[in-house]
Amino acid sequence: MRTNLLSYHSPRRLNFDDENFIKGAVLFLIKRSDEKPYNLVLIKRTKRKEDKHSGEMSFPGGKFDPEFDSHFKDTALRETEEELGIPRKDITILGSFDDHITPKMFIISPFVGYIKESQPMIKEVNEVDEIITIPISFFANKKNYKERNYELKGNKIAVGKYVYRKNNEKKYIIFGATSHIIVSYLKSVYNLDLMKKGYRRLECNDFKERLRENS
Repeated sequence: MRTNLLSYHSPRRLNFDDENFIKGAVLFLIKRSDEKPYNLVLIKRTKRKEDKHSGEMSFPGGKFDPEFDSHFKDTALRETEEELGIPRKDITILGSFDDHITPKMFIISPFVGYIKESQPMIKEVNEVDEIITIPISFFANKKNYKERNYELKGNKIAVGKYVYRKNNEKKYIIFGATSHIIVSYLKSVYNLDLMKKGYRRLECNDFKERLRENS
């Protein structure tokens, strides 16, 4: 896996930088488990009026803060420690992959981190409602990936999501930036392309054009 990941500064990594966007980072957190090859750790955010992503499934992470962070990796580790109670010394960073852009004008830098199976996780209840671990094999199975396709000014756009049922009971919907980052990871690490052929997700220029139209 590590051989297919990139360093943050690799010229092969898609790296966005635009003053119109807010920069942040997330931790793509994996842990060994009986569900081979490993589990992905996600969080369900606590419902709060001031949180635009309240109640959604996401990765631990947040905005870059120059007061505390010298690098976007620091952002991912700091936020993970705050949200899941995992000391950064217990997280092994394996690498990074392409930046992700959201319709809410965020540029998200993902870092892949590994923790031991026995690593305790303690949620910060004001930010995290639940901690959910899901086998990465679930996301790699094309039967579990759902996609809405449409055209935008001649471009074929894909919007993907997953629906995960814990023990075939409680349902979790994974969509938006979270699902697209997972799809990007699978493409980077396993060369697994889940999107319909000829389609793509929205890119930086699409959002910049929207800004120009609204200005």
